[in-house]
Amino acid sequence: MSNDKVLFTQALKAIARNEQMKSYIQQSNELYPLLLKAAKRFVTGEHRKEAIAAAKELISKGYLISLDYIGENTIDLEECRKAKNEYLHLMEEMSSLSMQQTVSLDLSHIGLSFDTETAHLQLHEIAKAAKLNGMTVMIGMEESSKTDEILTIYKKAAEQYNNIGITIQTHLFRSNKDIQNLKHLSGRIRIVKGAYQESSKFALPRSKELNDRYLHFVEQLIEANHPVSVATHDETLIKEMEHRGYFHHQNLEIEMLYGIRPDLLKALKSKGYNCKIYLPYGKDWYLYLCHRIAEYPENLYRSITEIIDPALTERSKEY
Repeated sequence: MSNDKVLFTQALKAIARNEQMKSYIQQSNELYPLLLKAAKRFVTGEHRKEAIAAAKELISKGYLISLDYIGENTIDLEECRKAKNEYLHLMEEMSSLSMQQTVSLDLSHIGLSFDTETAHLQLHEIAKAAKLNGMTVMIGMEESSKTDEILTIYKKAAEQYNNIGITIQTHLFRSNKDIQNLKHLSGRIRIVKGAYQESSKFALPRSKELNDRYLHFVEQLIEANHPVSVATHDETLIKEMEHRGYFHHQNLEIEMLYGIRPDLLKALKSKGYNCKIYLPYGKDWYLYLCHRIAEYPENLYRSITEIIDPALTERSKEY
């Protein structure tokens, strides 16, 4: 990645965490609708019904889906409870439509930023409802400062519910040890490179070394016959995993984000592989949009095109 791209990525990740900037955009009658058009490249919409509609269409095409009511770093207890209740309503509606699929969440959206006990109790309630409805819950990973708390809550819940999975970020130096400590639990492990900006003391930059670590983690889990999700859009990585025969394992699924490389996922599904699409929805799309552009700066071109004329890029989102 060029120095200009590195600086651009760092700047985007910085403003993504700027609450003043976020608040300004949310209150702007001019900026909000424009940026929402850009966000709809990567989110299904602001409301549950839009996410359910997108999920129904993709399931009919043979994809697995994971629905996420996006949000994180929620510090108000009542808002945490509202987020938990939204997940309960989401799963109730999914069940009524026979969608025995996955819901994804960040623990800081349901109480971790308030206190760990709140997050645990609310996760317990969500996991219980998911279990009753034949669904799974995937916990996202956040900044490294939260990793210990997230893993502690996950392990405690996973001892009671076998339908909970966890995300591990390859770029963190600690992740190899974390995987070793998680393999005895039955929950699916979702492997990502890592989208958060971290100090070089704690994490690797994007590099061949990072890709090699990614492959090593996936191979470890396959050899242990552990359920694993490979969540990446990196075509080089995908080709290597396909070459090694990883995708033939029934416990492995390939996961991609909604709106990113649908052509690639469609081609993989046509080969009979297990393919999942992560479908986020909700009004807290600002941080998510910043991360998608920071992760792959060329997404900025698509976002601007969406603002100008969404119809121009609609065909490129076809699965």
